[in-house]
Amino acid sequence: MELSQCGAEGITTHWGKFISANTVTAHDLHPSQRHRLGSPGPNIDHWFRFDDGTLPMAVADSLCTHIDEAERWWASH
Repeated sequence: MELSQCGAEGITTHWGKFISANTVTAHDLHPSQRHRLGSPGPNIDHWFRFDDGTLPMAVADSLCTHIDEAERWWASH
């Protein structure tokens, strides 16, 4: 789960492609403009796994433990 944000005007990528705010995704933004929940630091991946037999509700419960982390990231960006 990645968090990101862009202005209402959308973004223009470093190669010149314009992406409107209503179609931009976290993946379209530079890594410095997004955060993966649960990652211990920048550019360190963290994945909420569904393919290892973990029940979906357990993954959702795990994700909910990161609400404060998400709120801190939003407040600082």
